[in-house]
Amino acid sequence: MIFDNFDLVSALATLATCAVSMVLLLVVSQQLWQLRWTSTRDKNCKLPMPKGSMGFPIIGETCHWLLQVRPSEYPPPPPLSLCLWFSFTHVFLSSEHLAPSFPRSLLLSNLPFPQANSCLLGDVGYAECVFEGRTWQPFVESQRLSFHMAVRVLLGFRVADEEMRHLFTTFQQFIDNIFTLPLDLPFSGYRKGICARDTLQKGIEKAIREKPLCSQGKDYSDALDILLESAKENGTEITMQELKEATIELIFAAFATTASASTSLIMQLLRHPAALEKLREELRTRGILHNGCLCEGELGLDTIVSLKYLDCVIKEVLRLFTPVSGGYRTALQTFELDGVQIPKGWSVMYSIRDTHDTSSVFKDVDAFDPDRFSQERSEDKEGRFHYLPFGGGIRSCLGKQLATLFLRILAIELASTSRFELATRNFPRVVTVPVVHPVDGLKVKFYGLDSNQNEIPSDLLADIKTEELPGAAV
Repeated sequence: MIFDNFDLVSALATLATCAVSMVLLLVVSQQLWQLRWTSTRDKNCKLPMPKGSMGFPIIGETCHWLLQVRPSEYPPPPPLSLCLWFSFTHVFLSSEHLAPSFPRSLLLSNLPFPQANSCLLGDVGYAECVFEGRTWQPFVESQRLSFHMAVRVLLGFRVADEEMRHLFTTFQQFIDNIFTLPLDLPFSGYRKGICARDTLQKGIEKAIREKPLCSQGKDYSDALDILLESAKENGTEITMQELKEATIELIFAAFATTASASTSLIMQLLRHPAALEKLREELRTRGILHNGCLCEGELGLDTIVSLKYLDCVIKEVLRLFTPVSGGYRTALQTFELDGVQIPKGWSVMYSIRDTHDTSSVFKDVDAFDPDRFSQERSEDKEGRFHYLPFGGGIRSCLGKQLATLFLRILAIELASTSRFELATRNFPRVVTVPVVHPVDGLKVKFYGLDSNQNEIPSDLLADIKTEELPGAAV
């Protein structure tokens, strides 16, 4: 009996010793981790280091990031990155000290996509195929639509419908496994992602080799054309592997972000029927919508970009629901920012979303108010770098003009040819990782319109409020 008690005491003592050792090890490693970053301080600069936590050893602020825990003053950085989260204004006003922290590539700017307007109209004009009263998920369908747009318009590929569906399915598998542990084991996400990438590259190589045959008589230059022309002008030659990688990168850039913005647009039109009716009134005034029909002959590029209220709606959606939360810069030399030093070599993550939320130029920042971008108010013009949904500087979004055109045409199609309603009782919760999107993809029912359904009765419109409307129909 005495020995039994002795064994129990020994076991408890051993457990206590292990627990204390683990705590001490954690404390020591935490101090060493903090010292590791403190040692990067520029001793020639008298300014203090930035406040905030460096997180846990190795994993940094990963846990905070996954749990979406964001302190009010110093929100946590992404996983495995040491970043300082400042507003866009401060970062870009000090841009002479910063450089892109992602690898440089051939930059495509001012893409001449207006000539591709008719092609884009054909791709976005999909509404007629969904007017069956069935429940659809705009986030999923927008992904399909943005992939189709990227392949046909951005890259100029002409692939058969069956092959397009196969490429889309493969690309989805690639995206689903892009953030996975690098363990090359059978049936692992990493192995699935690698297989999807290889299959995708084979299909893209086939499309690239067939492209010259499909480009005859084309009246605009796509991204791939400009990429090749730029390389030729600089006396360099792009290999097939580089072309395939650049193609996947361009599709990736257009895929999730455009789908996110499209879904946010539909959600806000559902939440705010008065804004949708005002948009329909603008279309009727400009002769684009007549007797319940979309007058496609009036829908030229000049007309689309001249729709002022439509532009305000798109801007407000992107202000409230910017698809990408921020970006990265690397300090080329030590500089001052908000009274602290940013040592050379540190990474700085600027937050587009926090900049929009805290900017002093926007009145009532949480409200959906497209008129804030009207010519009378022009809140976004009151200062630099207060409204930047596409980023800024030399690494701003390459496809912002195409994305904006995509959203404009989508809004016109929805406003003029469809009535849609939320298929669930309440609006779903919105998450921000990896891009802004509803957790259930947003379940919506679409219906076609006749000449009478374009009008919302005035007595009903007077009762419409701008807050969330469960089961809203517009």
